[in-house]
Amino acid sequence: MSQRGRVERQVDGATGVPAVLLVPAALAVAFLVLPLVALLIRAPWSTLGSLLAEPAVRQALRLSLISASLATLISLVVGVPLAWVLARSQLRGRTILRALVTVPLVLPPVVGGVALFFALGRRGVVGGPLYDATGVSFPFTTSAVVLAETFVAMPFLIITVEGALRAADRRYEDAAATLGASRATTFRRVTLPLVAPGIAAGAVLCWARALGEFGATITFAGNFPGTTRTMPLAVYLALESDPEAAIALSLVMLAVSLFTLMFLRDRWLMRT
Repeated sequence: MSQRGRVERQVDGATGVPAVLLVPAALAVAFLVLPLVALLIRAPWSTLGSLLAEPAVRQALRLSLISASLATLISLVVGVPLAWVLARSQLRGRTILRALVTVPLVLPPVVGGVALFFALGRRGVVGGPLYDATGVSFPFTTSAVVLAETFVAMPFLIITVEGALRAADRRYEDAAATLGASRATTFRRVTLPLVAPGIAAGAVLCWARALGEFGATITFAGNFPGTTRTMPLAVYLALESDPEAAIALSLVMLAVSLFTLMFLRDRWLMRT
């Protein structure tokens, strides 16, 4: 055996990973971790407390947490039934329907904001008649923030729950039906508990995506303090005038995201 072969075998035996994959894997780790390390290095640790204590920062963080949570709640209420339709129904055109509801995954967020504006704005397809009849207007309000985040984040929940439904063992549902349970009872007492880890995982991904939404929010909701200025918008605004404040805000977003994903992964995602 050549010296190169012995080295590759040693590395493979020590790590359980083929040696040919280690270098590109290390490059991927470096590419993904290095920006976060640079953020920590450049952080203004001596003034971090005072920067984060500013009312505008607390206001933006509070708005971000509330709007992301509401977007996730809306996604759960309407997204889980849609995932069931895509996974279990015999509806014709499911392939086209699935493609349509997952378009926001690949659609540029700014384009999504423009689409929301022309759908729900005062002169929009739905927003126009609604405004004329009730005087309700969505753009440039807190409701617009929630709608924009829901639009871009719900597909993450749908595809995750659909996958969980497809992977669930249907023998339990068949047994419940054999014992006389109705479809509604079977869904509530059997199907939902089976796919609960998948729903939790989808909710986590949905919440994290909503928390970091920028493009659709600034296009459809604008950037008004206390009303539509979420943390990502506050970071962008601070970067133009106060880079240290932008870094401080970025650290908050990083900390919230990491804490949430790690905490929920230990509790739910590892069960999937």
